[in-house]
Amino acid sequence: MIVRLEDPSLLSKTIEVISELVTEVRIKVNEFGMSVTAIDPANVAMVRLKFPKSAFSQFETGDEVLGVNLDSLKKILRRCGSGTPLIFEKKENLLEIEVQDRIRRNFSLNLIEVESQEKEIPNLDYSARVEISSLDLISAIEDCAVVSDACSFGINNGEFIVESKGLNSARSAYSKDEAKIEAENCKSKYSLEYLQKFMKGAKICDKTILNFANDHPLKIDLRTEHMELNFLLAPRVETDD
Repeated sequence: MIVRLEDPSLLSKTIEVISELVTEVRIKVNEFGMSVTAIDPANVAMVRLKFPKSAFSQFETGDEVLGVNLDSLKKILRRCGSGTPLIFEKKENLLEIEVQDRIRRNFSLNLIEVESQEKEIPNLDYSARVEISSLDLISAIEDCAVVSDACSFGINNGEFIVESKGLNSARSAYSKDEAKIEAENCKSKYSLEYLQKFMKGAKICDKTILNFANDHPLKIDLRTEHMELNFLLAPRVETDD
């Protein structure tokens, strides 16, 4: 296996985000590209990352599974400047990483056994789909984190509402002028600890797509030309505030 990325910055940023949820992953490399699917230890959140074959300038591989420690991979990727070509080559039980900077630098990452997590993000029925500016969503999440440890996503008469209530409260409302909303009235509550981790991924994209329904898992989709990052988050089912 040998694959080459002309600019590893997007890979580096997404690996940083995934490492907020899990410490080890199985990276699949096959004819379609490179992908990671992982579930956090608490079984509350799931993440999937896909880089299509077209994202690479060189792509020669069969079906490979690379078990890696994300902390170790992160540290290596941080040594790569933006726009610095990067080559991954599997040799026996090592992943050889060559940074083609002004001076070529080489790293060897020991491959490890990682328990298989073959589950895919399920296709669920949602009653709300919202496409919103990532910056607006990040701001709303940060507002809610000031007052509570959970927030609700809701649709009320065509408005998308992000709200958190405790002793204090925070609320952001978006009309169809500020977001693309295709939804029926619904509401579901989610952990802000996880949402804040996901928002580090939202910073990569201009737009974030949200799918949710009453007391239903939240699906977050982030896409660029050469990357797709998805999250699934279990709801917090509680009595109303």
